[in-house]
Amino acid sequence: MKYKLIERVNPANPADPKKWYASPVNAGKFTIKNFAKEIAGRSSLTRGDIENVLNNFLDELPVFLKLGMSVQLGEFGTLRLGISSEGTDTKEQFSAAKIRNVKIIFTPSSALKTSLKDDLAFEQEQQ
Repeated sequence: MKYKLIERVNPANPADPKKWYASPVNAGKFTIKNFAKEIAGRSSLTRGDIENVLNNFLDELPVFLKLGMSVQLGEFGTLRLGISSEGTDTKEQFSAAKIRNVKIIFTPSSALKTSLKDDLAFEQEQQ
């Protein structure tokens, strides 16, 4: 995996001197079509069959997240919704209008984390 060096200030102490940190280099996008082609090469299903399944999965995923469910994706990990809101002094003052942001939270499985660590080599991008 390639990385580049980025000089950043410490947000907790902006007066401190900047330090250099590693930042991953984006090597491009891998799409549903790419996944379908790769999986089709390892199965008896066609690329179109696999693409259809993946697209249907993506269509259904928001339905279950909106119901407040965690969606476990086997050895991949789990998706769930998180929300943030304005605080109120009392329960009675709170309404759903105080909810400001909804985000998708992904928690990778321990198997996925382990597989990413195995044989991962780092290489600094040449500029």
